Amino acid sequence: MILGLIAKTFFLYLVVVATMRVMGKRQIGQLQPFEFVVAMMISELAAIPLSEDDRKIHHALIPIAVLLVSQLIMSYISIKGVRIREIICGRPTLLIRHGKLLEKNLKKEMYTINDLLEQLRFNSVQSIKDVEYALLETNGQLSVIVNSQKRPVTPEDLKIETKPESFSHDLIIDGKLIGRTLETLNLKREWVDQKLAEMGITDYSQVFYASIDKDNSILVQKRGEYLE
Repeated sequence: MILGLIAKTFFLYLVVVATMRVMGKRQIGQLQPFEFVVAMMISELAAIPLSEDDRKIHHALIPIAVLLVSQLIMSYISIKGVRIREIICGRPTLLIRHGKLLEKNLKKEMYTINDLLEQLRFNSVQSIKDVEYALLETNGQLSVIVNSQKRPVTPEDLKIETKPESFSHDLIIDGKLIGRTLETLNLKREWVDQKLAEMGITDYSQVFYASIDKDNSILVQKRGEYLE
């Protein structure tokens, strides 16, 4: 019986993980309200066969499948039409304009001043007067656009030409060479071995982490090099 319960638990765990994976990669804080409700219902349904002995696995699998299909349909519909997306997900609400609180919108969203100040601090904003616009997004997050005089100076402001940003690829993680990186950058394993040998590394197991940028410059941290 215990082994059966363990097997059932592991199977339902895989089902929930696979279902959430199909739903997308967004974090909980980025989910739309209907997506969050679906995620909560799926977790509750998966627990039913584990907490009630008379329930079979299909009592959870069928509702989970229905919820998954429903969520995918809703997501597809919301992608296709702006008006439909507004009905399903709502629209962002302006809470601050030109350094002034919009009381009516705060009351409408049941958003307290303390909540607003907390979110401003999370965005490294110390004063409401420094905010040009603050919008409460449909997923509950606060987007803040600070006054142009308060934002950090950029190279564009200083008329400085900069190179395009490059993307670093994982090359070795915990002693394992990442083959897809070699394929993406069209590199040979022998070339990597030679570069590592120049750094005194003869085996991938000596490497805790290594990355490579667009200029084929390799950043390497050896295993045990920094323990704290």
